Amino acid sequence: MGIKKKFGLGLASAALGLSLIGGGTYAFFSDTEVTHNTFAAGTLDLSVDPGVIVNLKDLKPGDTMMRDFKLANNGSLKIKDVKLKTEYSVVDAKGNNGAEDFGKHIMVRFLWNWDKENEPIFETTLADLKAMSPDLVQKTILDPFFKKNSGLEPGAVNDLWVQFDFLDNGQDQNVFQGDTLKLDWTFNASQTAGEAR
Repeated sequence: MGIKKKFGLGLASAALGLSLIGGGTYAFFSDTEVTHNTFAAGTLDLSVDPGVIVNLKDLKPGDTMMRDFKLANNGSLKIKDVKLKTEYSVVDAKGNNGAEDFGKHIMVRFLWNWDKENEPIFETTLADLKAMSPDLVQKTILDPFFKKNSGLEPGAVNDLWVQFDFLDNGQDQNVFQGDTLKLDWTFNASQTAGEAR
């Protein structure tokens, strides 16, 4: 191998060695910060008191039953609305109801929401209420666009009065003798809209 080749190979090796040494010892300033973030979801916690609003027997046409119940927000988020879902079944004691629906003879009158200071709120038969889902914590059920004082703030309680009437229609209602109507009310609470935070 000639001197020029040896010299060229030595020079290339030296350049490679210097580049490795220089690359490994190159230094710069740096700084690091860490943020600790939390995303905690709020809670919707609606409670109804009492759990059984009406439990009566020996009813007759013309009877009226006044009851009150409370809707409370035990969660940390505002409740926008509480929609009422109505389901009922009739036990036909004598099997003679035919096309008659006991629910059409029970009038439900939501008379007062003490905390919203409005009355009367709403009235209809159980049969018609089954097809509706009124908001019980609006300022007034009759005007869904009136949002002032609607909903339930955390810790708030609304005291509602409801009256059930076994309507006396002035006609023969004997087919309902001994019958039982089992009513389930489901109160569905929903949150307010999300917001920029």
